[in-house]
Amino acid sequence: MTEEIQKEWKPKHNPWIVSVPIIGASFMFVLDETIANVALLHMAGSFSASREEALWILTSYLIASGIIIPAVDWFCKLMGRKAFFTFSVLLFVCSSFLCGIANSLGMMIFARILQGLGGGALLPLAQAILLENFSVSQRGKAMALFGMVVVIAPIIGPVLGGWITDNFNWSWIFFINIPIGLFTIILIKYLLEDPPYARKQKNIRIDTLGFFLLTVWLVTLQIILDKGNNANWFQAAWVRRTAIVCVAAGILFFISQLKRKETLVDLSVFKDRNYSVGTLVQVVVNLVLLASMAILPQFLQSLMGYNAYLSGLTMMPRGAGSLTSVILSGVLSNKIDNRLLLCIGLIFIGIAGFQLSELNLDISMSSIAVPNFILGLGMGFSLVPSIALSAVTLNNNQMTNASGLQNLLKNIGGAIGTSLSGTMISRYSQMHQYSMVENLNSLNPIYQEHLKSIAGGLSQYTHPVSAEYMAENMLYNQLIQQSTLLGFVDTFRMFSIAAMIIIPTVFLLKNIDYKKEKQ
Repeated sequence: MTEEIQKEWKPKHNPWIVSVPIIGASFMFVLDETIANVALLHMAGSFSASREEALWILTSYLIASGIIIPAVDWFCKLMGRKAFFTFSVLLFVCSSFLCGIANSLGMMIFARILQGLGGGALLPLAQAILLENFSVSQRGKAMALFGMVVVIAPIIGPVLGGWITDNFNWSWIFFINIPIGLFTIILIKYLLEDPPYARKQKNIRIDTLGFFLLTVWLVTLQIILDKGNNANWFQAAWVRRTAIVCVAAGILFFISQLKRKETLVDLSVFKDRNYSVGTLVQVVVNLVLLASMAILPQFLQSLMGYNAYLSGLTMMPRGAGSLTSVILSGVLSNKIDNRLLLCIGLIFIGIAGFQLSELNLDISMSSIAVPNFILGLGMGFSLVPSIALSAVTLNNNQMTNASGLQNLLKNIGGAIGTSLSGTMISRYSQMHQYSMVENLNSLNPIYQEHLKSIAGGLSQYTHPVSAEYMAENMLYNQLIQQSTLLGFVDTFRMFSIAAMIIIPTVFLLKNIDYKKEKQ
């Protein structure tokens, strides 16, 4: 069936040329998932917000893009895919300008929501277009190109964002999207075309109920994830009420999509085992990727004293690892079992996570670089074959809907990972602080020895009573620092375990049979 559809329609232009604006649009969207990470503390200071409040700048973008993703197929039918793609890029560019001029946290979150709504469609559309334009035998290389964007852009983001923040102003991390976006729109106009099944259709009705339920589900889920920790989770009445609404909206959304006609999404694609398992793997990998990208800069800035640029620079080895594995995946995809590549990638992610869980406050930059490089290898070897494997048994006319659903779930995974990482660090830090604070007592000879040593040094500059008080505060601050470090360490370890647990599911996938296609 796939081959028959390929013969019915072929792009006029060379697929590699058409991929230029597609990759450009995708690069902007993925870059903005992480470019704000290293500038988050700077933006929080500008808006007089806490770190937890500032996380909404990241998560509002993810959740807004998640809301629009399932409606991508519907909008393509309503406007035509090329027109909708152009509109999405334009909205992304305009909202990037609003982000750059934001002067309050509320305005920034509003602009990021618009940016997410504009950018949410870019990745599933890009994935669908690339898969359609290339033959099955070339999809490995096409997905390697796509993987370079999905994996490497988040690595470049913190470096670029840190350099811009330290040398100019955080506003420019959003302004740089404007020229890229405008150039992409021009290329889309002259290079992109709609296949018959992606052109504007008549009498298209929107699934209002489905869209409403989806929005309620995702928004309430994000509120719980972001604010639940501060409210002590289900001990707060409002969290329990919000959770009930969230679960009910999610269940009703899926029921409405299964039982009604002309729905927002077609859930029948989940009957395809390759698609379902491949999507699950991508969700876990995306969760680990975005969560680690969110917390590692915070660790380096808050505990190690790195500035925004240096904390972003430590991500470069991950980019080098990703580039290496993406290229190798493209070369090897037609030669060896793609499931083997996927297993190798997940193992690398697990190894890197365990290495990051051995961090301490006396490490050098190389101690960050090595696990980051290994994690980058894992990302490339995981995402490229998993995307190709999940699409191998689908028809071309299913690609837009399937890509939308897949990217929706990946975005939810990324949002959960970003929010969950903050909660895990906070909870693990509190747990370690509780277990360590009992050592700060007058009956502990080691504590008393350190206290007298520090107080003795300080008494040369102040009153002995003040010196002892200052020494107690210094030791308590060291305890807070160590407990926070252990919170980061435990979080990295949990993400590593998540990657390892998902490995057995790889063997449920059907491999790509290139020989059969050639025949």
